[in-house]
Amino acid sequence: QVQLVESGGGLVQAGGSLRLSCVPSGRTFTDYVTAWFRQAPGREREFVGVINWSGRNTYYTESVKGRFTISRDNAKNTVWLQMNSLKPEDTAIYYCAAKYYPGSFLGTLSGATYDYWGQGTQVTVSS
Repeated sequence: QVQLVESGGGLVQAGGSLRLSCVPSGRTFTDYVTAWFRQAPGREREFVGVINWSGRNTYYTESVKGRFTISRDNAKNTVWLQMNSLKPEDTAIYYCAAKYYPGSFLGTLSGATYDYWGQGTQVTVSS
């Protein structure tokens, strides 16, 4: 069973950047999609974006388009979330999650369908 570990969170001023990483803690397999979710205290978990196994296709929620970029390097077994132009409303715990590609990105938006999760990393953006 694959489990994930996130790192790279921290405190940054509005307008700054952070780069999060997500790596498996065990043996990896092909044909997974990897998604990023975030959750602020007292709020629902929110889909951020997703990347397919090849890294050629990504999809993002509207609020982060143009600011966040997901990439992967399978040789390093790593997925990154590059976050630029950060805003205070981006403050949350960020999680990565993975599952087998369901056939469409439309089937990747719900966290309830993911099999493997990381422990989360805190991102705090100050005004």
